[in-house]
Amino acid sequence: MRLPRSLAPVTVALTLVLSLPYDALPHTRVSDGKQPPPSRFGASCRTSVRGSHVETYCHNPYVDIDRVRLHIECARWWDIDTDGAPVDVGPAMTVRLTGRCWKEIRSVWISHQKAR
Repeated sequence: MRLPRSLAPVTVALTLVLSLPYDALPHTRVSDGKQPPPSRFGASCRTSVRGSHVETYCHNPYVDIDRVRLHIECARWWDIDTDGAPVDVGPAMTVRLTGRCWKEIRSVWISHQKAR
């Protein structure tokens, strides 16, 4: 049996879509109107800058391990910006992160990542 030319592309497309796994197909989520619960993740960090030195304490009150990193941007163009090594903060743990520039510090921030 030979299909007319106009039905052949439709048949091929339908066959391809039906052969996809269920997870690959687009789905519409039906909401019950409730907001999702807030995410309970992330250490709270306190940072202090004294001259060209930075000191940060991060405390994790949650169950999931938070991998934190200290990032320092120096004010002078010739001073090297630093990204500290990642440190895992376990449940109910506090860690201390330190760093410095040769001269002034422009900005400091902490990045968070869920440790698997």
